[in-house]
Amino acid sequence: MKSIKKIKNQLISEMRQLKDRKGFIRAGLPRFGRLFGRDSLIVSWQLLNYDPEICRKTLEILSKFQGKKFDKLREEEPGKILHETEPKRKWHLEGYAFPYYGSVDSTPLYLILFDFYFWKTKDKKFIQKYWKNILKALDWMEKYGDIDGDGFLEYQRKTPRGRFHQGWKDWKEDPLNIQPPVAVVEAQGYQYLALKEIARLARVIKDINLTKKLEKRARRLKIDFNKKFWMEDKKYFAFALDGRKNQIKKITSNSGHLLFTGICQKDKEKLIIKRLFQQDLWTPFGIRTHSSLESDFDPLDYHFGSVWPHDNWLIAQGLKKLGYKKEYQKIKKALLRAYWKLGKIPELYGVLNNQIVEIPQACHLQAWATGALLNFLSN
Repeated sequence: MKSIKKIKNQLISEMRQLKDRKGFIRAGLPRFGRLFGRDSLIVSWQLLNYDPEICRKTLEILSKFQGKKFDKLREEEPGKILHETEPKRKWHLEGYAFPYYGSVDSTPLYLILFDFYFWKTKDKKFIQKYWKNILKALDWMEKYGDIDGDGFLEYQRKTPRGRFHQGWKDWKEDPLNIQPPVAVVEAQGYQYLALKEIARLARVIKDINLTKKLEKRARRLKIDFNKKFWMEDKKYFAFALDGRKNQIKKITSNSGHLLFTGICQKDKEKLIIKRLFQQDLWTPFGIRTHSSLESDFDPLDYHFGSVWPHDNWLIAQGLKKLGYKKEYQKIKKALLRAYWKLGKIPELYGVLNNQIVEIPQACHLQAWATGALLNFLSN
């Protein structure tokens, strides 16, 4: 069994392989060796204590690609942060054009990472340099990310070649038969934290009017979210709202992402945490993406029951923030146990009868999986 030091060294070596010469971390090899908005931002967060320059370079290149116009083929909109691109290619193999902007959560994550980077480095000049980009991203969330004006971030693909689902579980088609526009649960938490954190940055650069405006939006969002997404019968948040504002009553790991954002009312935080560690979601190797009690559960499916290290890491950040040290350590140990069993930490894996199972299509090297375990072992 490898020592912790040797595991860390291997993970650092993997991250060096994934690092692009422009300074950002490519999503994975061999299939995802390019810039992804969501992935690269999350990895920047995971590595913020290790190397803040990665976060800086990621924010710089994403600002360069920030949406400037309306383009349905690319799903581009002013202020929006891309889903993925590869400079040497004009088209994705699935048929959509690069750069492609079909992501509902890249933009709020972009805003969150500006704040995290500032409080890590106190680099006020960097924030001032990109303040216009920050304002454009805020504008996108309010004008274009909220399709029907109800305060929630929603998505509805604009090209049949694009991705139907545009959260981190970004299915090409729609296995859940959800009528769009779709308001996926975790994106509302990301938006809330983005509003709160940029309100703080606005105070730093002395734009008090913006601070007040964003704090007001955040307060309204928190009230509406806890009212509309909470499933009283299940004591848990719905996976999403559909285009008619009906709850999609699936028990998934997505609600665990809310814990680090602050959007949950206090009484609901405890219920979420308790639910995440029940037997239908929890395994010895981490939290499943999808409850085993759901009719469409499959422990080896990409999003309907497998375990994703980065998903678990994001949940753990909320546990740590809220002071749930025992539960945080439980997830950390689960991912380390997975590494010891597999000899690596891939994109995802299955758990059958409490035994870990490799999934052939899982990518390795995968940046946010490597970053998750590296962060756990470094803190």
